[in-house]
Order: sequence, then structure tokens, then C-alpha cells
Amino acid sequence: MKRTTEGWGSGLLGVIIFSGSLPATRVAVADFLPIFLTSARAVIAALLGGLFLFTLRQPRPERQETVPLVFVAIGCVVGFPLLTALALQHITLAHSLVFIGILPLATAIFGVLRGGERPKPAFWLFSTIGAVAVAGFALYGSQAGNVAGDLLMVAAILVCGLGYAEGATLSRRLGGWQVISWSLLLSLPLMAIIVLAYLPLHWGNIHLSSWIGLGYVSVFSMLIGFIFWYRGLALGGIAGVGQLQLLQPFFGLLLATLLLHEPIAWTMIVSTLIVVLCVAGAKRFS
Repeated sequence: MKRTTEGWGSGLLGVIIFSGSLPATRVAVADFLPIFLTSARAVIAALLGGLFLFTLRQPRPERQETVPLVFVAIGCVVGFPLLTALALQHITLAHSLVFIGILPLATAIFGVLRGGERPKPAFWLFSTIGAVAVAGFALYGSQAGNVAGDLLMVAAILVCGLGYAEGATLSRRLGGWQVISWSLLLSLPLMAIIVLAYLPLHWGNIHLSSWIGLGYVSVFSMLIGFIFWYRGLALGGIAGVGQLQLLQPFFGLLLATLLLHEPIAWTMIVSTLIVVLCVAGAKRFS
């Protein structure tokens, strides 16, 4: 019981930290190119993660664990940050958060594909309804240029779901924070090259808010959030604690209103509620 309670508490802290990722990214891309932001946050987090690994003398992963770590790196270190940064150049933060509501579903689907689980038929019913709700909202609210942002967000959710599923499974053997730290180190050489290739030309034009956004996504979104998140999955169970992701759109919408003063249309709220209900139903019958 104590482990389960600690797992839910740790998972909730992870979700709250992740909820600030898109608002911070939205602020940072005002002055940084998305590809620089993605690579810079990975480099900063990798240096910190590497420091933790070597200071605490963590054993190196086995050879068979390399491929899952690469999937985590592709999904969580590179794919999701880059695709969301690109998407937020086309759509508002509030609009993007509706797609975050289907992240638990994407994680569950990849859990099925990678773990060989056999969900009940009701799972696929809720999955379809949720997907239709998201597609309907995207089409209803799209304006010029929004279709590109919607497609980028869908791609971001898919790669992140893959990274979460692989990381959750691997964390049972390596430990939660070790998984994200080793994945960051695997991506460090490539990310360092990209950082050097896309350094800003005019550092003086970068606002303080953009530096704060870069710092948040580097330290909290890319590392500390995963420490709490994977620990929560390990202690409380992947299926149970994973449902806490359903709260992320609501936390994100609240931050979008309070910090960025973005309007939240009633269609966004309704769509998010429908998605959350559908994902909850899909989880129930998974």
C-alpha cells in the first residue's frame, strides 16, 4: 500500500512538471529555432543525467537493452520535443493541449504492440471515439496553417507514446531515472553537433522569458519530470499511474490561461473532456 501511494504521488508530480513543458516551449520558440531548442535541452539534460549516473556509479545497460533505449531517445528526447516545438509555430498552446489528452491512449496502444497484451473489444470502441473527437475538433477549429500544426502534434503523440511504453518496460530492470539518463547520453553526440550547427546568430536579441523556457524544458521536462514519472510507474504500476496523464491537458490549459493569456474556446474544453472520458474507458477495458 505504501509503495502504491508513493507511486501515485511521484507520478502526479511528474505529470505536473510535464504540464509546464508546452507552455515553456511556446515561450522559448519565440526566440529559438525549434531544432536548436530540441538539441540544446537534450544536451543540457544529458550532461546532468550523465553526472548523476557516473557520480552514483550506475552499471552500464546490457547490450539487449540498447535498442529500447534508442526508442526512448527517439520518442522522448528528440521526437516529441522537436515535433511539438514545430507545431507550436502553427497552433496555439491551448489547441495543442487537446492532443495531449490522447497520449495515455497512444502509450497503451504501443504497450499492446510491444507487450503482446490483448485488450477487450470495448477498448477499441473508446479508442475510436476518442480519435474521432480529436479529429473533429482539429477540423472544426483549424484555420490557415493549423493543419500542419495538427499533423505535427499527432506525430509527436505517436513517438512519445512509443518512448513512454519502451521506457516504462525498461525501467523495471534499470530504474526510472537511469532509463532517461542513458537515453540522453546515447543522443548526446548527435545533439551536440546540432547545437553547434544552429547556434543563434544574435544572442542579444533573446529575451529572458525564452531563456527561462529553455531552462525549464532542459532541467524539468527533460530530466526531473522523468525521474518522478518513471519512479511512479515502477512503484504504482504502469496501467494505474499512467492514467494520471489524463490530468495533463487540464493543468496545461490552466497554465495557458494564467501565463500566456490565451483564450480557451468552449470547443476545446468539451473536446478535452470527451477525450479524457474515452481514454479512461479504454484504460478500463485494456
